[in-house]
Amino acid sequence: MAHILLVDDSGVSRDVVAQYLTRNGFEVATATDGRDGLKRLREDPGIRLVVSDMNMPVMDGLTMAEKVRCELGNQDVRIVMLTTESNPKLRERGKAVGVNGWIVKPFKGELVLGSFRKICGLS
Repeated sequence: MAHILLVDDSGVSRDVVAQYLTRNGFEVATATDGRDGLKRLREDPGIRLVVSDMNMPVMDGLTMAEKVRCELGNQDVRIVMLTTESNPKLRERGKAVGVNGWIVKPFKGELVLGSFRKICGLS
């Protein structure tokens, strides 16, 4: 059972972030795009936090977030975008579809460890 679902089409980004989180005590599942992320969420009810890239083929992160909230009806999981996008309009759209946080790459894990631990019930 994973604490965090990491969704990113870049294998390098996915590996770097997953390894960092694993080294810091998190159980991490990964997905390659939004559609794969939805599948993983359906399979693992223990996921407490989704950390997702925004721009991905097949299904982008914002569409996935919207489907998590609407189609899956999951209001409990926290969703954080980890993306190169810093456009305020995209952040507004993210908030409107249920995104709880926005991190602009590059990932600086030390800045989020405390809040991620709290979300996952590890603090």
